[in-house]
Amino acid sequence: MRDPEKLIIANCSGFYGDRLSAAREMVQGGPIDVLTGDYLAELTMAILLQKKRKSAEGGYVPTFLKQMEEVMGKCLEKGIRVVSNAGGLNPAALARALGAVAEALGLSPKIAYIEGDDLMPRLAELQQAGEPFTHMDKGIRLADAGAVPISANAYLGAWGIAAALAQEADIVVCGRVADAALVAGPCAWRFGWRRTDWDPLAGAYAAGHIIECGAQATGGNYSFIHEVPSYHDVGFPIAEMHADGSFVITKHPGTGGLVSVGTVTAQLLYEIDAPTYLTPDVAVRFDTLSLIQEGPDRVRGTGTRGEPPPATTKVCINTLGGYKNTMTVVLTGLDIDRKAEIVSRTLLDSLGGRERFQTVDVQLVHSEKSDPRSNDEAFAYLRITVMDPDADKVGKGFSAKVVEMALAGIPGFTLTSPPTNGAPAVVHWPALVANRHIHQTVCIDGRPAEVIEAAVVCEPFTVSPGEPEIMAVPGGKTVRAPLGRAFATRSGDKGGNANLGIWGKTPEAYAFLQSFLTTERLKALLPDCASFTIDRYALPNLLALNFYIRGLLGDGVAASVRSDPQAKTLGEYLRAKMVEMPASILVAFPDNKEQ
Repeated sequence: MRDPEKLIIANCSGFYGDRLSAAREMVQGGPIDVLTGDYLAELTMAILLQKKRKSAEGGYVPTFLKQMEEVMGKCLEKGIRVVSNAGGLNPAALARALGAVAEALGLSPKIAYIEGDDLMPRLAELQQAGEPFTHMDKGIRLADAGAVPISANAYLGAWGIAAALAQEADIVVCGRVADAALVAGPCAWRFGWRRTDWDPLAGAYAAGHIIECGAQATGGNYSFIHEVPSYHDVGFPIAEMHADGSFVITKHPGTGGLVSVGTVTAQLLYEIDAPTYLTPDVAVRFDTLSLIQEGPDRVRGTGTRGEPPPATTKVCINTLGGYKNTMTVVLTGLDIDRKAEIVSRTLLDSLGGRERFQTVDVQLVHSEKSDPRSNDEAFAYLRITVMDPDADKVGKGFSAKVVEMALAGIPGFTLTSPPTNGAPAVVHWPALVANRHIHQTVCIDGRPAEVIEAAVVCEPFTVSPGEPEIMAVPGGKTVRAPLGRAFATRSGDKGGNANLGIWGKTPEAYAFLQSFLTTERLKALLPDCASFTIDRYALPNLLALNFYIRGLLGDGVAASVRSDPQAKTLGEYLRAKMVEMPASILVAFPDNKEQ
């Protein structure tokens, strides 16, 4: 019998390509009330766009169908509701495909899907109505950019999900909703929240943000790897939600991984900018949230405060930025810089010069070692990327020219891949649209059932997180050691920007961190980030700082020329930097020796 005071929400996916068996594991691993799956990211939308262009019935996440084929019967038997954004660019088609799967299984679930996020058919109309779709980072109006939009999806809120569940839907399929709405919607439905219940909504959105990326909240991608007992079959996260918005993050017993204040903090800092986390339904104050370890693999979150949401919602627009191709030349041994110069100059001259392409990016990655102990330790890598509206220029005509240099250039010439064709460079265009233009249509069994109007307009107010007491920076002996021997990090992408969260385990460590790691110091430690504007935000309740690096990823992951276009490695890069710090704040890992 279900606990009426608690709603157990389990997430089985953090991205398109996550562990296929996770849905079955969550349904069979213990009691849950709602199964969610988050599959969408900016890159995923670009991938699904290609699928929809190939077929009118494409554009959704096909692996979700396989998962539902495994668990649909058990979910109906146990009364588990399913809520997912796997609908991508075509939730109606996914609902039809789910219906076909159910029929083949002899099942009859009530399937709902939510429309209203797709603004492509309305772009011209909305621009005429005064919506400029100005790029949030570049300040350029969409119409003035000469860009060619190929998709445009507004981030919807939680109330369509709540309405679908209230109409007894067993499976709710969404397109581009706010990721954390997959948790907030079921909570609003179960606990009967109103749209102005800001604090409970904020708690649900915070919990949703924690579990939306799957095992990243349960030990995956966690800096302090020695704390994780096992990486075998890491359990996916569960949020036990309460009517006041408080929650417990946990996982099924007997699974690998770890749920700790550290792992939950890591996910809270993932892909955010300011401590006020904006959603379509509530502005969540992450600087008011408190975390405590209440038991093994159980972290309680309380005190989350919320403010009214802004009068706008975010729109993920993708534009066609031409085509892109990259070839990587392996440079070996001596005279690496001279070899790189010869390769790049000779190649570009043979192609007609840099000016033949819209964009040319050449990056020399020095990974070679002097007196190498193995062949691989003598390698450096020269990445040459070209972008252009003409697909032929960046296709085999480019990559084959690189291959042609094999016997007529530098000694030891070799490549990391054979010649390839160029791929579309999809440019992410983040913009805002007024909420009054957005409504959600809840469709059940293929027919419109309810229209959910835009978010309520109310008098704004600001929550104060209070003045935290910051300890004095610890004195005593100092050591020169990697920053990561005292601090953990989590980094990721926000369109063309990157975020880098860093936190300590004690108030003493945070006192040093907030004093030491200014934006200027960060630029000195990460010189390849020094030319970019960096914002610093403090979250003392989490013993954390968050840095927002504007423009680091160019036009977004699908058009970025960086070797790590999603900034996944940025945090660990920072942790490897040697700094002078108090010996007393070092974390006692087995290999945490003074340098």
